[in-house]
Amino acid sequence: MIPVTGLLALAALALAGAAPALAPQAPAPAPAPADSLQLAAAYRATAKYQHTRTATAAGYVPDTYCVPGKPGAGGLGYPHFNHAHDDSRDPSKPTALIYEDDVRGSRRLVALEWTSTGPNRPANLFGAAFNGPIPGKFPGQPAHYTLRVWLWKENPSGRFALYNPDVRCRPGTTRPA
Repeated sequence: MIPVTGLLALAALALAGAAPALAPQAPAPAPAPADSLQLAAAYRATAKYQHTRTATAAGYVPDTYCVPGKPGAGGLGYPHFNHAHDDSRDPSKPTALIYEDDVRGSRRLVALEWTSTGPNRPANLFGAAFNGPIPGKFPGQPAHYTLRVWLWKENPSGRFALYNPDVRCRPGTTRPA
């Protein structure tokens, strides 16, 4: 049986003209109705970003490198950031769109991320708590909170996990040490 949010994803993919790739998902508790509406809004709003060229045209700046994640936890992929959406709680305006390499040499959308730069943990979004505080990763970046949602790729670690064990960076695509 496909979860309700999975059906929403299939519908969004069909509207976007994309072919879905079904994978088993770990059972999760049913989201509250308001959370389901927020997830549906995120699906609808981000379906157009299946191709990276649409994301860059909308102001999302691609990172050149694939983010491998923590050993044993899987990977993240290629984030595309639009910092105009920092501190957004709007399900249709994520700070980052996250892509992975596909078998054809293109990239496909797998996850979304919201970032909060304030000093306090923000309110939940989609019924999930933000992670953090996370120390800044480059000069001038403040400690921040993030919420990552694996909306376009199933994640055996859970929809809101930081990394996905099924995402891997190809050799030579990660940031040099």
